[in-house]
Amino acid sequence: MKKILVIDDEEWLREMVRMALAQKGYEVIEAENGAAGIELARKALPDLILCDVNMDKVDGYLTLSELRNEPATASIPFILMTGLADNAGMRHGMELGADDYLPKPFTIEELHAAVEARLRKVQTLREEAERKLADLRDNISMMLPHELRTPLNGILSYGELLAADAANLSAAEVAEMGQVIRQSASRLQRLVENFLIYAQIELLAADAGKVNALRQKQTERPVTLIAERAREQARAAGREEDLELNLVERAIPMSAEYLARMVDELVQNAFKFSERNTKVRVALTATASGGVSLCVENFGRGFSTEHIRRIGAYMQFDRKMQEQQGLGLGLVIAKRLAEVHGGGLFIESERGGLTSVVVNLPGAALNNAAAA
Repeated sequence: MKKILVIDDEEWLREMVRMALAQKGYEVIEAENGAAGIELARKALPDLILCDVNMDKVDGYLTLSELRNEPATASIPFILMTGLADNAGMRHGMELGADDYLPKPFTIEELHAAVEARLRKVQTLREEAERKLADLRDNISMMLPHELRTPLNGILSYGELLAADAANLSAAEVAEMGQVIRQSASRLQRLVENFLIYAQIELLAADAGKVNALRQKQTERPVTLIAERAREQARAAGREEDLELNLVERAIPMSAEYLARMVDELVQNAFKFSERNTKVRVALTATASGGVSLCVENFGRGFSTEHIRRIGAYMQFDRKMQEQQGLGLGLVIAKRLAEVHGGGLFIESERGGLTSVVVNLPGAALNNAAAA
């Protein structure tokens, strides 16, 4: 049974709403003012809140703001009820995170329609999140065993040789085997890290409260971080001379940890899928809308239109044509990080030509306001 919290300082209206919703099988709990409603919402965690706008001391807007700023209540659907449904008031409510408006006076049919529409939307979002998690589990079960075995085979094989025949091996052979073991261990470590970070992002994305908290973080001066991560990837690829940086200092609405992960994935992919002596360019610029844009370009194999459309978890392109290491999560991790921070990732690519991967994010202040 769905639980609905009704917050209104008029007892007769609360009683009318309670009776109307009880007819549809809902459990209704009541609060006579905003302060009492906030406390009851924290304790009962209802499936939906109906709240009057005009109340003494703690009005509907303040009630909404308080509940949206707490992780436990941030994702509860919230419908404002008001007899003054002017455009400015509606816009203010929506900016604070209201899901809908119910103008007074309303009929029982209008009440039922508003409540049922909002609960259906929540159910649809929940089912979509569950479907994505189910797809994730299916993809993991197919891809992860193979990807883990490959580096493990290298570690075990050379480890056994060293354990069984170390006395008969030359120093050069031992060093070579040690290098293979190190490379295989590094590959395995990256596989595990990518798997964990992707699963973490998907779980965060399914929780509006956690997304709200995530968008409050930012990296004030990202240029040094981006440059260091890009140069590290260039060194790892043995292509330091191919890296070009064009970075404008501008706050990014993302924690330093997630920003570093995004840069690592995009720049590593750019080096992986381009030839030596071709440029990999990394640029950070302001957008016309007040946001920020991170662009990574390379000249190489490129993506087809179909490949771009099908970017998804654990998908590796042209595996039969070209051996790839990893779970194919690099672009997806960057894409999902951009999305949960209120932005997006876009790709323009030509086969055998220029590939541009662009991450657009809102300005730090804009993102914080939208998440409030």
